[in-house]
Amino acid sequence: MTATLTDRYIAATVRSLPAGLQTEVRDELRASIADAVDARTENGEPLEHAEHAVLTELGDPAALAAGYADRPLHLIGPKYYLTWWRLLKILLAVVPACAFGGVAIAQALAGAGIGEVIGEAIVVVLSVIVHVSFWTTLVFFVLERTGADTGAKWSVDQLPEDPHDGTGRADLIVSLVMLALFAGAVLWDQLRGWTASADVPLSILNPALWPWGIGALLALLVAEAALAIAVHARGHWTMTFAWINAALAAVVMVLALTALVQGALYNPRFVDEVFAGNGVNDDALIVLAVLTGFGIVGIALGDMIDCWRKAARARLAR
Repeated sequence: MTATLTDRYIAATVRSLPAGLQTEVRDELRASIADAVDARTENGEPLEHAEHAVLTELGDPAALAAGYADRPLHLIGPKYYLTWWRLLKILLAVVPACAFGGVAIAQALAGAGIGEVIGEAIVVVLSVIVHVSFWTTLVFFVLERTGADTGAKWSVDQLPEDPHDGTGRADLIVSLVMLALFAGAVLWDQLRGWTASADVPLSILNPALWPWGIGALLALLVAEAALAIAVHARGHWTMTFAWINAALAAVVMVLALTALVQGALYNPRFVDEVFAGNGVNDDALIVLAVLTGFGIVGIALGDMIDCWRKAARARLAR
């Protein structure tokens, strides 16, 4: 006997269901289809047309089967989506940048030319982005299908701080501590140095920068600390504060880049012992200088933009 459309539809629906569920769904589905077809034929619709219309309304049998089996038809559902997206954004913001810097430094130390260093770093970054996206998504796909619990629970404590509140005491303390640590590291580098292979203290920054260059840097750090205190006292960022911060950041950036371009930023003995002594060629040193320059510019511009955004939000709130 040739299978009817209903027989074929039911077979397509139940074949992916667990064995214990197939008989129940087959009987329920056959009865509901028969009732719907009878209702149409009683209104004068031909049997063939009625059966075709009922099955069309039921839709894709695979989707119907997923409903019976409570099986998701999406890659990552709402239960895990936000956790997946937040984690993926963090990983894509950190991992590719670290990979780029690591590969560039490794290639430079290996004596590769500047074109080869940049090309290899870009290839690795693209590969890292693909792998991070794929494996993170695969993990959450498995969690979605198995129904496992990620342990990530939202709570009111996770609500972000009011963006219009300005800087708090914690922000001030963090800023002052970071500035103090940086100033301490610079002074230690110039006055004590670090231990080299021959147990002779060796500074990373050029000793010729002492006292005027280092003194100017310390003065700028003191100005940054005073600005942080002023913002805390005011209770919020203003455009005046933001422009003062931008000016300080620009001065630091210009002074550092000038010293870098002139070859006066790093201690020549440090470069000779750590890099030249390991067979690193001039192209590799140029790459390291370029990476240093990108770091200086990136930190300065990021600080400027962040403060301008805080000032703009505070102004809108008022």
